[in-house]
Amino acid sequence: MTLTLYNFDLDEDCYRVRLMLGLLSLPARLVAVDMIPGREHEKPPLIDLNPGGDLPILVDGPATICGGVAGLVWLARRYGGANWAAPDDAADYAACLSWLDFAAAELPPTRAARNASLFGLPGDLDALRARGRRALRRMEDHMTLRGLDGAGWFVGARVSIVDVALFPAFALSRDWSVGHEGFPALRRWLRRFRALPGFAVMPGIPDYF
Repeated sequence: MTLTLYNFDLDEDCYRVRLMLGLLSLPARLVAVDMIPGREHEKPPLIDLNPGGDLPILVDGPATICGGVAGLVWLARRYGGANWAAPDDAADYAACLSWLDFAAAELPPTRAARNASLFGLPGDLDALRARGRRALRRMEDHMTLRGLDGAGWFVGARVSIVDVALFPAFALSRDWSVGHEGFPALRRWLRRFRALPGFAVMPGIPDYF
């Protein structure tokens, strides 16, 4: 097994994949990419690996996987075993797919808001904040209801790739001026997630214990 992650340490999507690697105790070679300000991901040789011109890029032997959610699914299916496989229960499986779609479709504004706020990248920061806050509110409402049923994770009875896919958007939201005070259910979930063996930290992740 030879895993290589082309990575920018301060990127939300790259952090998703580093989280998954840590939780699975998988060794990987991290290749630092000058994403901001150098934009190395948009130039050869990285643009040849990912013509979409973005990070992360995960290389596993002959396979190249581009994108944070895609990287999570690849690692979980290939190396996660029963603990990280798709749920057997049909309703949980459907919920897992729905939340992964949510992560890919609804959470990019949180990444864009963070990049605009921290690094001055282009974007309507107020509009991105509003969209990002709405996405977090949906997550909060879901976890509030889950908590009433005694559940601690987004789908099923145990942590899954759904939790990994969603975690960075909330954990790093203070970087784009959306505090955690109004999200008590997500705060409890964040503390639970941080306690997982193999959890990987990065700048901006609050220390809630």
